[in-house]
Amino acid sequence: MLNLSSALRLQQGLQTAGTTGGLQNLRNFNNQDFEHLRSLCLSQGLLFEDDIFPADTSSIGPNLLPKDKLQQIEWKRPRELLRNPCLIMDGVSRFDIIQGEIGDCWMLAALGSLTMQKQFLEKVLPKDQGFQSDYAGIFHFRFWQFGDWVDVVIDDRLPFLNGNYLSVHARTSNEFWPSLLEKAYAKLQGSYQNLHGGYISDALVDFTGGVQMQFSLKDPPPDLEDVLKAASKSRCLMGCSTSGWMRNTVLRNGIVQGHAYTVTGAVKIRFKNQWEHIIRVWNPWGHGEWRGPWSDGSPEWDYVEPEIKEELYRKKNDGEFWMSYENFREQFSWLCVCNCTPTFLDFGDQRHTGWSVERHINLWNPLLATGRSNWSSGAVSKNPQYFFKVTKHDPKSYNVVISLIQKNAEGVHDAQKLKIGFFITTENSKVLKQDFSLARDVSSCFNLSPGTYAVTPATTEDREFEFVLRIFVKNQDDNENSNSQLNPAPPMDVPRQIQDSSYKAIFLKYAKQGSAIDALQLQRLLNDMVLQDEMTSVGGEFSFDSCRAILALMDLNSNGQLTLQEFGSLWRSVTKYMDLFRREDRNCSGFLDVYELKSAIQTAGLPVNEQILHLMALRYGNVYKRMGFADFVSCMLRLETMTYAFQNLAKGGPQVLMTVTEWLTLVMYI
Repeated sequence: MLNLSSALRLQQGLQTAGTTGGLQNLRNFNNQDFEHLRSLCLSQGLLFEDDIFPADTSSIGPNLLPKDKLQQIEWKRPRELLRNPCLIMDGVSRFDIIQGEIGDCWMLAALGSLTMQKQFLEKVLPKDQGFQSDYAGIFHFRFWQFGDWVDVVIDDRLPFLNGNYLSVHARTSNEFWPSLLEKAYAKLQGSYQNLHGGYISDALVDFTGGVQMQFSLKDPPPDLEDVLKAASKSRCLMGCSTSGWMRNTVLRNGIVQGHAYTVTGAVKIRFKNQWEHIIRVWNPWGHGEWRGPWSDGSPEWDYVEPEIKEELYRKKNDGEFWMSYENFREQFSWLCVCNCTPTFLDFGDQRHTGWSVERHINLWNPLLATGRSNWSSGAVSKNPQYFFKVTKHDPKSYNVVISLIQKNAEGVHDAQKLKIGFFITTENSKVLKQDFSLARDVSSCFNLSPGTYAVTPATTEDREFEFVLRIFVKNQDDNENSNSQLNPAPPMDVPRQIQDSSYKAIFLKYAKQGSAIDALQLQRLLNDMVLQDEMTSVGGEFSFDSCRAILALMDLNSNGQLTLQEFGSLWRSVTKYMDLFRREDRNCSGFLDVYELKSAIQTAGLPVNEQILHLMALRYGNVYKRMGFADFVSCMLRLETMTYAFQNLAKGGPQVLMTVTEWLTLVMYI
């Protein structure tokens, strides 16, 4: 019997685990279930103590403070500090937040923006908790991490140094949501120390699951003013930062160097018979403001119409201030904008617009890349490649956003980040765009002409990495008379039903006692999970015979079952074939004809001639020689596996007396 293990090795590799990323598929961080733990504590009359993130120096981190100060840390519950603590007092506001000793202004600036957008805030801060009824010293918060919403459980013991909060605290002494949320985020990151310095862009994505874009204010795009106005109008989250080697250095004009701020508004107002674009910014210290034009008490406000001034102007030492667009660009280095879909790029478009999104979670492996450089544009790679179509084009606006996120190990800090990026190629494999950066999240916007494109994630380093790739494509309603405005609360992105990363949870749902899947279980699984998509379901279901044939191809142990690892390899192939099928089914019929099938095979880099094509159409096609998705998967698995098997066999030397196409022709007859 032919040994296919070598032939299939390239198709395997480490897979990822996860869910679709919605709150309906919430994952418990470290398998700690809030409801179960709270009920257990209440039944035993105990206050929860978290042994995973304990009240000791391991949760602070070894390098945040000198050793003598670490030993002085005290942990206190809110009920030990006050008689009647509250989680929330009179709603949640950015003005509740006052930064503590930890240098996490990047996280708090994002949190300040979060408080302004209820649709996001309610996901992060669940309402089913407090200090009154069912209090057991346990709280939970939710964050988006690598495609999943995760529920993080904490106890309410907070760190104090010399009687003062080490962490963020609320302006009102008996309000504790900022301190507890920060503790949950510290647990997610591994320690409080890992919050000491970071990127506001990362926190904005963690709080929303959205897509973020960063804009250099020293070399801004010409349409930055339009981006700011559209972002403010469509209720995006925004933050900005200053440069400077000396962190937290306050300049004479009131701006802090090496510091992150929240952008809380952007408007154009009448000023001295002309239009002035002004930006509102908030300092997470809770004090310390800009002292230049448009600041609190500046004379510019005397020339603003009274009703506008009354609406915008507040003279308070609360850390929030206005400044001109020109001063904003001069004083700050970067602007970051985030939303669930990139509505901040919809400026100037008076027609109804929407953004579709496809999400892929997978692994980049240097062993699957060939060529002089693993990441070079000319390298031939067997790593994942994803296709998308652009149907509408307006030369004055962006229509595609690509977001690539690398997965960090829990608690890993910036030093372990790889330089990641992606290539965008056209149908003729010409490299159109490439973008690489040493960052967790590399996101870019493009204005692409109608056509089919491919995105290939990669890294410049000889290390594998897990990634989340999201492709946002702008869709336009052809109704020229539509005067629809930007949706102030855009709908959450709906990921594709099938994802590379979900194979482990799916496997466990269908496997026998969690260990293996047979042909009947595989049939149920594929029909349940893959054929939810309208495009894949048109051509019919996976038959038992086809699933038995698929299993035989992927079953390296020859025992009639698939292990988790074998199923992971199959799942990766199925997601790859779905992208290929979508690309080649140009009329969206749910079928591939002979010519589309030939193009799909050639795109996959597999050999094909007219005889093989004819045999495949006869064996896997319908009476019209058209192939639905289920049959396409069976066909491509067989063709690809047998191609690798021949290549493996051919390594034996000149005794192989046939070509690969002759071999495949023979295989298709069998």
